Amino acid sequence: MKPIGILAVQGAFAEHENRLDELYVPWIEIRQRKDLDGPLRGIILPGGESTVMGKLLQDLGLLQPLHDRIQQGLPVFGTCAGLILLAKTISGGESPHLHTMDIAVKRNAYGRQLGSFHTWSDFAGLGNVPMTFIRAPYIEQVFGEAQPLATVNGHIVAARQKNQLVTSFHPELDSDQRVHRYFLDQIVNANGD
Repeated sequence: MKPIGILAVQGAFAEHENRLDELYVPWIEIRQRKDLDGPLRGIILPGGESTVMGKLLQDLGLLQPLHDRIQQGLPVFGTCAGLILLAKTISGGESPHLHTMDIAVKRNAYGRQLGSFHTWSDFAGLGNVPMTFIRAPYIEQVFGEAQPLATVNGHIVAARQKNQLVTSFHPELDSDQRVHRYFLDQIVNANGD
């Protein structure tokens, strides 16, 4: 079975590795250009500092190859900073990013670290799921082919567009596996891998 790549240049990648281990899904860390060359079933872009991650992707020569693979259909799951990296529009300043998903996002929409919180909300097809927000963005607008999957306090916090799934929250920080299963079942497996 081909592995899921987990971007491991910065951020909370180890927590995603733990979730995939629990689900018995093989994974590899993506740290340099050659890591993208092998066969992958999908890729996870973790939370972290989106500006730093975008710059590192650019400096390591990963930005364009990753963009191209996503555009060609590689399943991708972006959480928090990963959501920002995938957005076509970012409020509060543009930085190097992948620009592949039809969403407009507001960076640090819930404020600084003290604005972090935990809640439960309905996620399309999954029911009520736990959601941990840490300096999180939210989706101001979906357009084109993107569709909202969850909202909290009137703001979109999860969306999907074909092979792309994003969440403002960190499902890797909760023991609930349903959002990762959704990515694997609805996006990765639907891709035929």
